[in-house]
Amino acid sequence: MASGSAAATVRLRPLSMVPEGEDEVLVGDPVTGQFITMPKVGGVVIEALRRGATAAEAAAEAEEFAGQPVDVPSFVDTLRELGFLDEGQRSQPVRSAPVQGRRWLSGLRQETVRPFFGRVAWSCYAACAVFALAVFAFRPGLFPDPSTDAFVVDDIGLGSLILIPLATVATAIHELGHWCAARSLGLRARFGMDRRMVFLLVFETDLTQLWTLPRRRRYGPLLAGLALDAVLLAVPLAVRLLIDTGVWAAPDLLDAVLATWIYVKLTAMLWQCMVFLRTDLYAVLVNALGCRNLWRVSTLMLRRAVRRLDAAGATELADAHPADVRAGRWFRWVRFLGAVVTPAWAVLFLVPFAGEVLGWAADRLGDGPATGRFWWAVLCTGVYLTPFILPAALSAREYARRLMARA
Repeated sequence: MASGSAAATVRLRPLSMVPEGEDEVLVGDPVTGQFITMPKVGGVVIEALRRGATAAEAAAEAEEFAGQPVDVPSFVDTLRELGFLDEGQRSQPVRSAPVQGRRWLSGLRQETVRPFFGRVAWSCYAACAVFALAVFAFRPGLFPDPSTDAFVVDDIGLGSLILIPLATVATAIHELGHWCAARSLGLRARFGMDRRMVFLLVFETDLTQLWTLPRRRRYGPLLAGLALDAVLLAVPLAVRLLIDTGVWAAPDLLDAVLATWIYVKLTAMLWQCMVFLRTDLYAVLVNALGCRNLWRVSTLMLRRAVRRLDAAGATELADAHPADVRAGRWFRWVRFLGAVVTPAWAVLFLVPFAGEVLGWAADRLGDGPATGRFWWAVLCTGVYLTPFILPAALSAREYARRLMARA
């Protein structure tokens, strides 16, 4: 349809439309993952166009709803810019991470995974979390010590290599939890890789299609990763509790594997609690508060607090959604506090492990490249440092793109 043709009909893509608050609707294309909040009158126009109404007929319905004339041709042009019109083009999902799958994944049947995210299942997940907290409170000796529990074997280099597949499996299970919970609601997801700050590599599940559901139904997929983490923390803790109390005389190797797994799981779960790093609980917070772009608004507020907000940023902040502004007033200081909490988390869980690995490597690198010990240390250290080097490379690439865009 030409934007000026009031007598023509408009073909829309299969859009979802969900009430968002009292005066807004959330409209989006589940295929591309593009969503936008608009006033309810926009939803009235879209509903009319879906039924095959012409632009003039949609404008009449919108005027009756709003009590004043509505510029439907301009609204249609906006829908075109968003990619919401069906104009014969093949749409691809919008990339939301530097490294990301190109298509949405279904695979699992909804009926197969639904029992794992019902009320009984969630009660079990909550019980596992409470059990883990109780064990750490009453048996603090089972709290992991990264300088020892991170290594399954006495060889520090080999232990660091073994830790990598364990951590990878733990991460995969966490992300699969998000995907399975999304499938239980009939939604699809895709996997990707991103960074937090400059040195933290994260794997993530794109749950953009959650925006096709009412707000109260989004919590399950958002919390599903932590729910599976709670189970995979509670079970080995229960086994170690039996060993620690003398009920079971398990082999030392099994006890070491369990200790390493607990270290990996607990480190990851505490990471998820740091909402200032856009973790799962940050997504839960944003959903609960009804925010649209809390991260961006809080960034602008921080810039304003230190008097580094330019005119464009001030205009953007003035136009921000009220929910983001309300939450941003305190969330900006949570982010500021994160500059202290994140290093503390690293010192507690990463530095002791890193110190053991680097000290072990330094001892062997001193032997020179003519020895096998030297190259074994190079291999182990290189593999260990890769997850920290890759985020730095992603940061450099992003910075280079910004420079090119400015040019």
